[in-house]
Amino acid sequence: MDYLALAALWGSSFLFMHFAAAEFGAVATAAGRVGVAAAFLLPIVLIQGKLAELQRHWKKIFFMGIFNSAIPFACFAFSLLSITTSLSAILNATVPMFGALVAWVWLKDKPTLSRIVGIVIGFSGIALLAWDKATFKPDATGAAPGWAVLACLLACICYGIAASFAKKYMGGIHPMVTAAGSQIGATLGLAVPAVWLWPASPPSTSAWLALVVLGVACTGIAYVLYFRLIEKAGPQRTLTVTFLIPVFAVFYGAVFLRESITPWMLLCAVIIVCGTALATGLVKPPVKANPQPR
Repeated sequence: MDYLALAALWGSSFLFMHFAAAEFGAVATAAGRVGVAAAFLLPIVLIQGKLAELQRHWKKIFFMGIFNSAIPFACFAFSLLSITTSLSAILNATVPMFGALVAWVWLKDKPTLSRIVGIVIGFSGIALLAWDKATFKPDATGAAPGWAVLACLLACICYGIAASFAKKYMGGIHPMVTAAGSQIGATLGLAVPAVWLWPASPPSTSAWLALVVLGVACTGIAYVLYFRLIEKAGPQRTLTVTFLIPVFAVFYGAVFLRESITPWMLLCAVIIVCGTALATGLVKPPVKANPQPR
């Protein structure tokens, strides 16, 4: 149940970012999201008596919040000003693949041949999916889909950097401390840009509501579910939720935004998911058994 709830919440984040970013803009949307999430998660840390641990490790936790929340959230909010929630969510499914790639370069975690093949397949899927979006000239509405696609990929790279940073420097820190502290760090990192880029016209009540839901449900509650799943099922199984998020996001986009779902988009999504599954080692090719001597 937690697994489906987490996928549904993170899948809906693209929908709520779409509504919020249309009035707040990308940076203010990201800042509001992490600010609300920090306000939701910090009391949990206080109730659990983990404030002292947060104070001991605040520098690296805040630093990780920049790469794990501030930059990615701003990038996805920016992308949703130009491309569909479905496309953004499908590109988001590449996060584990970028995580494997960053770990290879930074942590020298050399992948097996099957994982290298998975990375190649995953990037092929990205290229096929984004091929018709590869224009950086604004259209009649002022949108430039090519920049939006690059923003999504930058967000995925940041998630990969954050994962390797956590593995290298944040072992032993309580997960809820990391979750709350990273949101505080992201809020501090986005505070000045958000004030500078705050919309001139007051956002509507519906935009504010989308921002609050984005922070409380899609970030705060989602983090609680995420770490509970890690505790119950382990990180490897929890990681597979990434593949289910686009299913919910595509469904929400089709129902609430009337976004079209093309067979080509679905085919590319399957290619990306298969490549990512191989790249992360979640799916391994069958190994031939050695024949027994008679």
